[in-house]
Amino acid sequence: MYSKLKPLVGNNRQWTQFSNYIDALIETHQKTLEQAKDNVEILRAQGSISALRKVKRLRDEVSELDG
Repeated sequence: MYSKLKPLVGNNRQWTQFSNYIDALIETHQKTLEQAKDNVEILRAQGSISALRKVKRLRDEVSELDG
């Protein structure tokens, strides 16, 4: 499974663009979190941010498993 991700995480230019996109999404969800009016909105924004940060760590994960 991880070998299929190598083209994305191995291409520095492509990964940088993808990472910048994820950062922009995180920023959007942080703004949502700041303006949330109820617990449901807060939990959704927190969950989204958590998931996006896990995706950002994908490169390290793939590198570790590749050895």
